[in-house]
Amino acid sequence: MLNVLKEEAKYLLVEVNLTEANLSHAEQFKSELISLLNTKKRSIWLDMAKVTYVDSSFLGALVAALKHAMPMQCDVVLLSPQQDISDLLKLIRLDKVFKIYAGEQDAVQAIG
Repeated sequence: MLNVLKEEAKYLLVEVNLTEANLSHAEQFKSELISLLNTKKRSIWLDMAKVTYVDSSFLGALVAALKHAMPMQCDVVLLSPQQDISDLLKLIRLDKVFKIYAGEQDAVQAIG
């Protein structure tokens, strides 16, 4: 479900290999994400370009992973969300919680 595309000193670029991110995937997604955080001890930049649908349970898994990352001085960054998902994140104000960028290069420029 999660494919590590690139390992950098400060972050891992990870592809979310799902089109529908819903209840049936939320627990496994959260486990894989927390496992990556625990083993790599770096921020996770999630490439969400393939994801066309998310539900509340999947969003809850994202928030849980972010809460796990914060005490480790790490972050969970969302990259390339499709327009509908980006609009949803803004509607429920998760754009105030997560750093969201159009792609890896935009994130590198903004975060450094």
